[in-house]
Amino acid sequence: MLTVRSGCKINLFLNVLHRRDDGFHELESVMQPIGLYDQLTIEAQDRPAIDLTCAHPEVPLGPENLVCKAAKRFLEANGIEGGVKIHLEKKLPVAAGVGGGSGNAAATLTGLNALNDGMMGDAALWALAAELGSDVPFFLSPGPGIATGRGERVESLPAFSMFEDSCVILVNPGFGVPTPWAYKHLSFDEGGVHSPITLGNFLSALNASQWSEVMSGLFNSLEQPVFRKYPILQLIRSGLLEAGADGALLSGSGATVFGIVRDGEQGEAVRHRFLEIYEGDCWSQVVPLGA
Repeated sequence: MLTVRSGCKINLFLNVLHRRDDGFHELESVMQPIGLYDQLTIEAQDRPAIDLTCAHPEVPLGPENLVCKAAKRFLEANGIEGGVKIHLEKKLPVAAGVGGGSGNAAATLTGLNALNDGMMGDAALWALAAELGSDVPFFLSPGPGIATGRGERVESLPAFSMFEDSCVILVNPGFGVPTPWAYKHLSFDEGGVHSPITLGNFLSALNASQWSEVMSGLFNSLEQPVFRKYPILQLIRSGLLEAGADGALLSGSGATVFGIVRDGEQGEAVRHRFLEIYEGDCWSQVVPLGA
């Protein structure tokens, strides 16, 4: 038996370029891990079954859960006849655009690999992760990364020094936005889909620790369809900026919105002011901007 942490991320930059012939979308994204985690306890069992337990009422426990899919693929790929018991302690909001499910899948793979004496090398584990979903390979590495293609090609990056003491205020209004829906309703005939700056320029600002340039360069193409259907999320983003966040953005397809600040003290002050401005029910937390 072993216990592993399962991380999450925000998208600092998510630029959807065009719809591909295979039905997916070509994109470029900068993903940043943040310091908030689920926890998985993994235990081998002789019975050839995958048993998942979780106290969160919105987490499915059947084969549709990415944890179960990851465990099934790992066992099959390595010819393991037995099964596994996995307990998921869910601390992240569900279906929230922060990659919680993908992180769970990656943690399942790395946990099972550790439980089986590292029988799979990094390349094989990466290939298995890519089969499960576009974001899953990102969580096999501890730092930020660039995702391209339909999101399945991930290049790991060193930590950005400008975020060493920074935090994010996460706000979730209590519902999720299905990622396939958000991509389906992107309209390339309207504005707001393509970033006004290039990925290269955004990365240059990050690497040069140009705070104001990075904050103004935060971008997410999916805000276009998501804000149109869920205007409350645009109000949350505006509220975070009004409360003093240096930058704010929808993460992934949402419904989590984040605000970036320079340190935890500023983060708690912004969160307090935001909750005074925003009178609706929501989940919110200040977490470090880094794994």
